[in-house]
Amino acid sequence: MAHFFKFHSLDDIVAEVERLGLDIRFSTDFAPLFRPVQVGPFRVGNAFCVQPMEGCDGTLDGQPDDLVFRRYQRFGAGGAKLIWGEATAVVDEGRANPRQLLINEHTASGLGKMLDLCRRAHRESHGRDDDLLIGIQLTHSGRYSYRKPLIAVHDPILDPRMSITPDQPLISDDRLKGLVDHYVRAAKIAHRLGFQFVDIKQCHRYLLNELLAAKTRPGPYGGSLENRTRLARDIITAIRAEAPGLMIATRINVYDSIPYRKQATNDIGEPCPHALPLECAWGTQPTDHSVPDLTEPIAWIGEMIRLGVALVNVSMGSPYATPHVVRPFEYPPLDGYETPEHPLVGVARHFRLTDEIQRAFPAIPIVGSGYSYLQEFLPHAAAANLRDGRATFVGVGRATLAQPDFVWQLQEHGKLDRKRLCRTFSYCTALMRSKHNEMGQFPTGCPPFDKEVYGPIWREAKEK
Repeated sequence: MAHFFKFHSLDDIVAEVERLGLDIRFSTDFAPLFRPVQVGPFRVGNAFCVQPMEGCDGTLDGQPDDLVFRRYQRFGAGGAKLIWGEATAVVDEGRANPRQLLINEHTASGLGKMLDLCRRAHRESHGRDDDLLIGIQLTHSGRYSYRKPLIAVHDPILDPRMSITPDQPLISDDRLKGLVDHYVRAAKIAHRLGFQFVDIKQCHRYLLNELLAAKTRPGPYGGSLENRTRLARDIITAIRAEAPGLMIATRINVYDSIPYRKQATNDIGEPCPHALPLECAWGTQPTDHSVPDLTEPIAWIGEMIRLGVALVNVSMGSPYATPHVVRPFEYPPLDGYETPEHPLVGVARHFRLTDEIQRAFPAIPIVGSGYSYLQEFLPHAAAANLRDGRATFVGVGRATLAQPDFVWQLQEHGKLDRKRLCRTFSYCTALMRSKHNEMGQFPTGCPPFDKEVYGPIWREAKEK
């Protein structure tokens, strides 16, 4: 495979960005990263966000376990002032794997402990937590539900990859409508436990994201944009009415693209065969899957803001079908395809689309993604994006598993610890996809740079 990351200095990566003709900016003034940010009623201490990173390490009944507690203690101590809690299912049937967290009365005490440990670790490391904002992501996995795929619409490209036949029934309108109560119940529990916001997850082709693209679905949840956004709108409205004082956020795809696969003659990714115009790709030009179209995403985000959503986290693609879009990588997971584009192209796409959303809504804090691939040059790009108003928060995902104290490192030493930089080896993704143990799911983390805990887990997954 081609190795793209050969940059030994900031000048090296700047030169490559210029050669590729990309709009990725860099700054050596890190001050914007450490300025307070106002989010709704909360004053957040800096502009770093720990992205929702699922550990696949809960108990079989959906409670947090020791590795979950450890992860959130590390995040709390790490220095980021916005911690976006991971995907937590609102109903058991909507869990993406048998160890995904679930939020209900049975699991509430464990989730409360997770939150308390995170806050306590932050106070002990940084002296205060009144400027720390912590939320939790509420999800239904839809077609990626592990017990049984629950599809909102038939996708002519994605269905065959998942052995979903054309006659498989769609999740019914009544079941969709019934989910509103489950989201409200989950939000009220989260509020009681002390989470300051809930995220209504609409990304990565899980249920609410799939509904956004359900143009061919009949009935009240498909067809028009009003119908396709109906369930999320009803959820947001109901939470606002029944959990006053709880802030609502959303992590949302603004560009889906279409599924990719390995080419027949090599491992480089290529778009799956498809007909035009595209019918099931939200935020995507119908006649060209490679071109984002933000018309509908901007319209929907604008409506959500009017409904009371106060924080938006921009994402795109799917970790299952288009990993090079959602998280540009140097090395694919063992079962994945090689990147079909220079990873910097994917980074630039993240930055460009986040910039477009931020400029459309300058008064709303927007979290951008796509930073981990940049390794030690992550803070330089982050500082430039904040300086230029291209985002409000810098969202960091995989790199937090390798170096959860990255914010402290940057603040104390003016640079990240090069010995613990995420190299986008995709070990974490490979573990997430490893299901062959007695619990039906291996926990995921960073085997190269968290060796004591995840090294043995990685060896076991490989041996089995």
